[in-house]
Amino acid sequence: MINKKIVLILVFCSLVIGSLITGFSGETGINKSEVLNFSNTKVYTTAHGTEFNLKETGEVEFGKFKQPLETEASILVNTDRLHQTFVGIGAALTDASAETFYKLDKDQQDLFMEAYYSIDKGIGYSLGRTIIHSCDFSSGSYTYVEEGDADLKTFNIDHDRQFRLPFTKKAIEAAGGELLMYASPWSPPAFMKTNGNMLQGGKLKPEYYQSWANYYVKFIEAYEKEGVPIWGLSIQNEPMATQRWESCIYSAEEERDFLKNFLGPTLEKSGMGDKKVIVWDHNRDLLFERANVILSDPEANKYVWGTGFHWYEDWKDGTPMFKNVAGVNDAYPDKKLIFTEGCNEGYNIERLEKDDPTLAERYGKAMINDFNNGTVAWTDWNILLDETGGPNHVQNLCFAPVHGNTKTGKLMFTRSFYYIGHFSKFIRPGARRISTGTTANHLSATSFLNKDGSVVVVAMNTSDKELNYMLSIDNKTAELSMPAHAIQSIILK
Repeated sequence: MINKKIVLILVFCSLVIGSLITGFSGETGINKSEVLNFSNTKVYTTAHGTEFNLKETGEVEFGKFKQPLETEASILVNTDRLHQTFVGIGAALTDASAETFYKLDKDQQDLFMEAYYSIDKGIGYSLGRTIIHSCDFSSGSYTYVEEGDADLKTFNIDHDRQFRLPFTKKAIEAAGGELLMYASPWSPPAFMKTNGNMLQGGKLKPEYYQSWANYYVKFIEAYEKEGVPIWGLSIQNEPMATQRWESCIYSAEEERDFLKNFLGPTLEKSGMGDKKVIVWDHNRDLLFERANVILSDPEANKYVWGTGFHWYEDWKDGTPMFKNVAGVNDAYPDKKLIFTEGCNEGYNIERLEKDDPTLAERYGKAMINDFNNGTVAWTDWNILLDETGGPNHVQNLCFAPVHGNTKTGKLMFTRSFYYIGHFSKFIRPGARRISTGTTANHLSATSFLNKDGSVVVVAMNTSDKELNYMLSIDNKTAELSMPAHAIQSIILK
C-alpha cells in the first residue's frame, strides 16, 4: 500500500508544478459556461471603399466547433489563457492640436471632444500624452525658464495657458474627469546642451543633470496645480535621433545613469515616486538593446515602470519589428510596454481623398501586433492637426486621425480615427488579453476580456477581396464575412 504521506506530497508537488506552468504560459481563463453562452453579440465594421465607419453590421451565431481547412481563413480564441492587463488608448495633446482646436467652430469643438472621449457616442480615449515645453509640433521653440537659469527661479508655464492647458482640461472633462496623462520632453533648454541649441541633437551636459531632473518635477508640480494630474513621464523623446527640430541624444548608458543617479532619486525626494517612468520612447529597432541596458541594472530598474516605443523603424525596409516588442516582454515580464508615438508622415491630402487603405491599416497592424506581443497601452501622435498637416515650426507635416480645416472651421475624420476606435471604444481599461491565433496572413486578430465579462475580438482583412472567415472560441464556431480592406470588432456579451 502506498503511504498516505507520499500521496499527499505527490499531489502537492503536482499542484505546485501546475501553478508554475500556468504562471509561465498565462493565467487560466474564464468560466466556460459564461463564455460559450453569449446572448448579446454584435459586429462593427469599418471598410475602405464603403460608407462603413464603426457601423453595426450584424450579429454572431455560434454552432458546434468546425475544424478549419488549410484553404480557409480562421480565428481561434483560447479563453484558457489570460495575459497582460490593458491600461488604455489615447493620443498626444500637442501645441499644434490645441492651436488647431481653437480655430474650429464651437459646435465642431464640442463634436471633437465627444468623438474622441465619449464611450457611448465616440471612441472612448482614456490615455493622453503631453509635451514638456516645445516640440516640432509647436509654432516655435520655447522653454519654461530664461536662458542660463540653472536654478529654475524663472520657471513658469504661462505659454501653455493660452492653448494647451485649456485644451487638455477640456479633454479630461470630456473623458469623465479622468484621463491618464504622461509627459515627454524633446530637448532640455539650449544652455544645458553640448550644442547650445534645442534643435539638431546635442547632449545634456553632465553639470546640468540635476537641474534638468529638477525641471521635470517643476513641470509636474505646475501642471498638477492647474488641475492636470500627471500619471507618468518618459525620460526623452527619441533619444537616438538627431532631428532638425527639438532633440537630445542619450546613449543607453547615459539614459540609465541619468535615471538612477538623478531623475529617479529626485522624483522620490519630491514625493513623486509613484509616477510611471518610461524609458527609451523611440523605435522598435533598438528597443531590446535599450531595455536590456537599463533594466538589467538593478539601481535603474527599480525606477522603471515600462519601456516606450515608436513605429518609425520601418523606414529601413517597410517592415515593422514587432519581434523586439515580444523580446522585451519575454525578457522583462515584470515591466510594462507602452506604444508612445506613431503617425503617418508626409501629409498629402490626396491620399485621404483617394481613401488610401495603407494609412489606416498601418494603425490596425501595429495595434494588433503590439497588443499580441504584450503591450499594455497605445498612444497615437497628434490627436488633431490642421488642413496642412501642421502647424509645425520646421514643416515636418504629418497626418492625424482627425484634421481641422482652420479656413472653414470644420472637422475631417479619417479612416484611421475609426480603425483606432475599433480598439479604444470596446477594449476598456482593466481588460485582459486572451490568446488568439489566425490561419491566414491577410487576416490578423487580437482579443480581450473586459472587466464586465464581455469578450472583444478585433479582426482585420488587408486583402483586396471580401473575406469569409471562421471565429472559433474554444469548442464553438461562427462563420462571418468582412469586406476587402476592412476591420471589425466582434463584441460578445
